[in-house]
Amino acid sequence: MSEVAPLISDLAIILIIAGIVTVIFKWLKQPVILGYIVAGIMAGPSVSLVPTVSDPANIKIWADIGVIFLLFAMGLDFSFKKLINVGITAIVATVTIVCGMMFIGYTAGNAMGFSHMSSIFLGGMLSISSTAIVFKAFNDMGLLQQKFTGIVLGILVIEDLVAVVMMVVLSTLAVGKHFEGKEMLESILKLAAFLIFWSALGIYLIPTLLKKIRRFTSNEILLITSLGLCLGMVMIATKAGFSAALGAFIMGSLLAETVEAEKIVHIVQPVKDLFASIFFVSVGMMIDPAMMWEYAVPILILTLLVLSGQVLFGSFGVLLSGQPLKIAIQSGFSLTQVGEFAFIIASLGVSLNVTDKYLYPVIVAVSVITTFLTPYMIRLSEPAYRFIDIHMPESLKDYLVHYTSGAMTVKHQGTWHKLIRSMLVSVTLYLV
Repeated sequence: MSEVAPLISDLAIILIIAGIVTVIFKWLKQPVILGYIVAGIMAGPSVSLVPTVSDPANIKIWADIGVIFLLFAMGLDFSFKKLINVGITAIVATVTIVCGMMFIGYTAGNAMGFSHMSSIFLGGMLSISSTAIVFKAFNDMGLLQQKFTGIVLGILVIEDLVAVVMMVVLSTLAVGKHFEGKEMLESILKLAAFLIFWSALGIYLIPTLLKKIRRFTSNEILLITSLGLCLGMVMIATKAGFSAALGAFIMGSLLAETVEAEKIVHIVQPVKDLFASIFFVSVGMMIDPAMMWEYAVPILILTLLVLSGQVLFGSFGVLLSGQPLKIAIQSGFSLTQVGEFAFIIASLGVSLNVTDKYLYPVIVAVSVITTFLTPYMIRLSEPAYRFIDIHMPESLKDYLVHYTSGAMTVKHQGTWHKLIRSMLVSVTLYLV
């Protein structure tokens, strides 16, 4: 008598439960992403009322593929032109958020009795928001064309790049008990060279390739080619020591600059939706109600710190870069979750035996709770802005308007500035 492989039976359980739960959530007019998380709790090992997944390791593979395709789809929608447009804003906001949340995480860890190294790692985990979750929430809520979403996605991309460097720094600190400035500098230069080289090469090579094969391509061939390029860049990125998600995003951004971009987005959508749903279900599967009860106090404290800290530092960082108050508040409220890199950083600390064992389940619980609250926080940004606008002193309003208009004026550079910038870009590309 033949038996179904665990991978197939687990996938069946996930999709059946996810389908039923998401239909209920849609009927209740709630975000679909919340339905996936609830489905994950039901399909996970902690709930025995329904058939549960037998091999979580297989699901992690599916979830990793889901992250890749989510970042690939995000790259298709968020091209390098958009990244350049929000570049300064994203950089200023990211620096503000990372520094602020690192300080809050370290201080909170020490106050709750975590070890010195666990507190440092905790700061790193809390400082990086979730690109995949925010992009999915924006997509479900129909907000991708809003100005603030472009800024938020730009911040998230730069945060992912910062996370890569952060992992190198934390690894060096954990092993050597001190910072190795040389290794950190090498990591930053390596990342910059990787991005510039593949961006420059891809901008010339990929459009030419698609143009050459355009008359031979059908939807099927274009889908296979696009996914092949995506996974190829994932392999190159991982071989170079970077994350698979970074490689997927780079290839998506490169394909976004081609004439086939709109068509690729359309044909990749079903593939992305399938694997993305598995990823969000896998996040829900990591919830253990018994563990959440045992560490309820630190989980609650860290959740409140993430929600308030990201709103504060995210809004302040965007405002500091010269954006209007409304966009700043909308951006800050959109970043209130712990991202996938937190799991990677937590796993790094466990593998190096430098963090407390309970830190991983605690950060997973905080991530799931903040993920669950993300759509509600995004919706809350409008009422929060109206409340602040009504109660803000007129003198402060005038100052912010003057500051914002001054920043916008600076952005309108003269002809000489544009010429010098274009020359520097060309020289840098050829040098790399």
